[in-house]
Amino acid sequence: MKKLILISLCLFSTLTGFTQKNITLEDIWAKGTFRQKSINEIRSMKNGEDYCILTSTGIDRYQYKTGQKIDSIVLFSNLDFGNTNKNKISAYNFSKDEKKILLAADPEFIYRHSFVANYYIYEIETKTLYPLSTSGKQRLADFSPDGNKVSWIRDNNLFITDISTPNREVKQITKEGKFNKIIYGTSDWVYEEELALVKGYDWNKTSTQLAYYRFDESGVKEYSMQTWGKLYPDTYTYKYPKAGEANSIVDIFVYDINTDSHKQINLGKDKDYYIPRLQWSKDENQLIIHKLNRLQNHYEIISLNTKTYQQEVLYSETNKCYISEPDLVYFLKDNSAFILKSERSGYSHFYLVKLKDKSINPITSGNYDCEKLCYVDEQENKIYYSAAESSPINRELSVVNFNGKKQKVISKQIGTNDAEFSQSGKYYIGTFSDHQIPTQYTVNNQKGEVLNTLEDNAELKDTLALYVREKKEFGSFTTTTGTSLNYWMIKPSNMEEGKKYPVLFFVYGGPASQEVLNSQRRASDMYWYMMLAQEGYITICVDPRGTGMRGEEFRKSTYMELGKYETQDLIEAAKYFGKESYIDKTRLGVFGWSYGGYMSTLAITKGADYFKTAIAVAPVTNWRYYDNIYTERFMRTPQENPTGYDMNSPINHVDKLKGNFLLIHGTSDDNVHIQNSIDLIDALIKANKQFDHFFYPNKNHGIYGGVTRLHLYTLMTNYIKNKL
Repeated sequence: MKKLILISLCLFSTLTGFTQKNITLEDIWAKGTFRQKSINEIRSMKNGEDYCILTSTGIDRYQYKTGQKIDSIVLFSNLDFGNTNKNKISAYNFSKDEKKILLAADPEFIYRHSFVANYYIYEIETKTLYPLSTSGKQRLADFSPDGNKVSWIRDNNLFITDISTPNREVKQITKEGKFNKIIYGTSDWVYEEELALVKGYDWNKTSTQLAYYRFDESGVKEYSMQTWGKLYPDTYTYKYPKAGEANSIVDIFVYDINTDSHKQINLGKDKDYYIPRLQWSKDENQLIIHKLNRLQNHYEIISLNTKTYQQEVLYSETNKCYISEPDLVYFLKDNSAFILKSERSGYSHFYLVKLKDKSINPITSGNYDCEKLCYVDEQENKIYYSAAESSPINRELSVVNFNGKKQKVISKQIGTNDAEFSQSGKYYIGTFSDHQIPTQYTVNNQKGEVLNTLEDNAELKDTLALYVREKKEFGSFTTTTGTSLNYWMIKPSNMEEGKKYPVLFFVYGGPASQEVLNSQRRASDMYWYMMLAQEGYITICVDPRGTGMRGEEFRKSTYMELGKYETQDLIEAAKYFGKESYIDKTRLGVFGWSYGGYMSTLAITKGADYFKTAIAVAPVTNWRYYDNIYTERFMRTPQENPTGYDMNSPINHVDKLKGNFLLIHGTSDDNVHIQNSIDLIDALIKANKQFDHFFYPNKNHGIYGGVTRLHLYTLMTNYIKNKL
């Protein structure tokens, strides 16, 4: 029977010209063979009928209903950018009246989100282009709501350009800004990395007041990194508050345009707090300040009247562990209420909070987590949102009334759905993928019906048919502690009966993260695992306790003891899958990056009896070395919780190492400092343990650029083949 099938396949290949190909590292990391097409920088127009996208050649306008291109609002080839490379426009933003566009050219990234760029203003009617400033690159340029001014940052100071005046008058609003000292209008490193706060200012709706942050990071300790390539290496020094160490002192100011005056907001004498978000309500004199205490277990939404400067707490929440990262809330147009997301019920859900009586009314409910508020239809009193309702591994798009009734799933496909609504809410651009289908972009109506397909990555699907025979399989198993854990597995497509195969466990495992997801997440790595499967390796990924979209109890079970339960669950996975007849339990390996590198290092030390080989890329090796906002959220401070920090630091378990260990780090990692790996290496040497390590000069946490990724994955592939 096997011979008959083989002959049939050979005959089919001969007749159709179909040749099955094997995946190579060059396909994944050099040739772009499996690169997905995407649609970038989608902007809904105010008419609700059209949208714009950014291309390499310009900004094109399309009609939602038909998906047809209407015109090009601007072609970059028609513009004179001076010495700027006009092919590198990275972002754009319309003024509210859509008569002007801000263009960001030649970006230079600072950290994960922040960058400087040459900003230009393009006036659509006159087709006029002019630079925002000619005295150096700027940051975070944005129009005021009336479109007459542009606010921006340079050298840690806040500026306003009045583009309505003949000479486009520039006014410097703050003057004390200085690197590693004082920051105005943007954030310090740790706020950017852990609270995703970069733009640190906001206009009120009448363009008469500008609220802004002031960071005093003078008292924050510094970290220095050397960069090589010169006779004498350069040193980059920046402020990095580690666990238990001092933060920037953060203050909020309000600048009054008409009186040219600044007012500092009194947020109390105790400055050991976080201000994760700042926004204006629909009232021009109501500033909303989101405040979080140092332990991140008490959250307040504070209303400030900028006429009287009286304060009122609109919402307060306390949690026995921590408040998951607060975000902006949505104020209704009549300013009577706002919508926020909270896990106060034990799951992440949306609530309507009324300003008059401060009542908190659930909009969504159930034993599942909501993810994103996609659109608020105030006319119909409905919200559209994404949630993991059917399963933690999926995301559905749903609609429900403000009162929680008439909830309905409108997405049609099982997998990961997301939506970007038009300003009118009449249409949305939906994105969908699952573990097999590359990302699709469609225009949908409010019912979720597809009106037209913008991009379905059909070419990639055809390519995958030539290369990919392996499939990602999902499942779950129950540990000896009674905990159910989700996993995915990729096996060789041509497994032989009776043969035992080695396994590579891929792990991340960080708090609220998720890797077992029915989507194209980490697609490039997925093709690497399929390549390994074609060469006889099984890859398995398990989401341990502490990971996301399974409710608060599961998510916060690792509180105060990061690494302990996740490692136990990884060992449980090794035991569970090691019993399978097709798995060689003597050849189990583990690979992880960042938090995953921390986990793989714990696996080869605390779990050395179960894992033969481990690869750790950019691992945290002691939470005392990591930043305070992230670490203290889950661990409190080292002063409060020394045992939690020390018991689960791989540095304190190096004596248990007995397998193969490859440690990899970028020397310019501003996030997880190479100090983590250096100190681990020192401990391994003192314990007389043999291991392998590789450093990538001048590379950050992502370790990329040029052929770096190809080199890295070649290194890891060879290690797996030689050691596993």
